[in-house]
Amino acid sequence: MDETYFLYSEKGQRKIEDRKPRKRGGTAKKRGISNEQVCVLVARDRAKMTFSQTLGMGRLTKEQLEKAIGHKLSPENVLCTDSWRAFKTYAAEKGMSIYQFKSDGKIRTKGLYHIQNVNNYHRRLKGWIQRFNGVATKYLNNYLAWFQVLESIHHQRNQVTINDLIIRGNSIQNMETYDTLRLSRFTT
Repeated sequence: MDETYFLYSEKGQRKIEDRKPRKRGGTAKKRGISNEQVCVLVARDRAKMTFSQTLGMGRLTKEQLEKAIGHKLSPENVLCTDSWRAFKTYAAEKGMSIYQFKSDGKIRTKGLYHIQNVNNYHRRLKGWIQRFNGVATKYLNNYLAWFQVLESIHHQRNQVTINDLIIRGNSIQNMETYDTLRLSRFTT
């Protein structure tokens, strides 16, 4: 489990109230992780089952972890994370084993535990999203789900899987319309 960050974006908005519009994505005004960035949690197991979701602005907290993924974890799980303290306090409260790796890259594995799977997923996700020249933050969860589907197809690519995806994708009832998506807001 690890988090990654995307710059907050109101792409497509005609009137941005709090700041000047950024040209071609732009950069944050503050260095490092700040409230200008959206936190995206990615959890992935050895079977490539993936959870990815936006959690809010700024640094990750244990409350956000509990709300997002707490119902999917149990004390039998072993967490492999970076050294951010929210993961450590969350694991301690849940009675879970945890292996933490510092970002300096000196120690990348502890036995068979590592976070390279998640870090590689982050690299592929950011490379894929880059082709859109920025994504509005209110749509970011939709793009995360889209990438997750593409990743799952990549690992089981054959004609039966692709046909099944097309059939199932068209049989799911969708309550979203252009107007409900366009008028939605990103909530932290």
